[in-house]
Amino acid sequence: MDRYEPPFTITSRMLALTARTAEKVGRITGLRSYEARPYLRRNNRIRSIHSSLAIEANSLSLDEVRSVINGQPVAGPEKEIREVRNAYAAYEMLGSFDPFSLDDLKKLHAVMTELTVKDSGSFRTHNEGVFNGDTCIFIAPPPQLVPGQMEALFSWMNAEKDTLHPLILSSVFHYELVFIHPFSDGNGRMARLWQTALLATWNPVFGSIPLESEIRKCQNEYYDAIASCHTAGRSDAFIEFMLEMIDKALDGAGEQLASKDAYLPGSVSRLMEEMEYDVPYTAAQLMGELGLKSKDNFRKLYLDPALERELIVRGIPDKPTSKNQTYIRK
Repeated sequence: MDRYEPPFTITSRMLALTARTAEKVGRITGLRSYEARPYLRRNNRIRSIHSSLAIEANSLSLDEVRSVINGQPVAGPEKEIREVRNAYAAYEMLGSFDPFSLDDLKKLHAVMTELTVKDSGSFRTHNEGVFNGDTCIFIAPPPQLVPGQMEALFSWMNAEKDTLHPLILSSVFHYELVFIHPFSDGNGRMARLWQTALLATWNPVFGSIPLESEIRKCQNEYYDAIASCHTAGRSDAFIEFMLEMIDKALDGAGEQLASKDAYLPGSVSRLMEEMEYDVPYTAAQLMGELGLKSKDNFRKLYLDPALERELIVRGIPDKPTSKNQTYIRK
């Protein structure tokens, strides 16, 4: 039997985006790494999880997702809270599984959907469709074809991984997984996680970049690209879309790593690690997160240096001493 070849054509637009992205990856790699700045890496991980779940209609806010991950109580649907815990467990496994292994895909799906899907970690046995909200984009292949299609997809990936650029290969895989729709639930989450994992085998920096956040910003375009590829019978439009999302995500990463918080005192680094972007915190909340009791030490060692570096801003800037004052990371 001939080896399966996903239908796509490498366009001049793909080549231009791939070249530009590779150049940006090189520049980012030359900056101080995410490994040396764990607060950035952790905040980006939380953003990735929140965005990927929000695409699938999880209603928890960014702050609520962060609280769940930190083990704090959240008033929300139990299923959605479980989805956050599962996604965090799955993303924390990046680098410890083989993204070219079909068995590992099924194992990670079991982690991603634990206690939320009856057939967690197994292929679906019924018909399914891909939806954007209440709109059906397309009906997935019948369930009896799924095992063979998935084996063929992974065989293709393993045959091409040394010749096809990872930026393109990972985008093809992303679309093909969504199209085959091998699981009863969690396909989109797995496709986005798996593209990140494939990209991280090329350069580990992708394990710390919130690509999912860029996709969420363009969620309608994301589904439009999927639908147009289904109609066209090839994944060209989706590959170009994902290359654009990766390019934008790298722009954000470059700005993060080149920012003025590159060399922070340990106290300020700890404060930044506790603060999610654009979320208001009271001084009491931050002291509690940091385990501090002295207001003077908190102000002198943590708060004032962060304000001076413009890493955070006051939520009530015209009343700096307000008892209702909050602080926001920008």
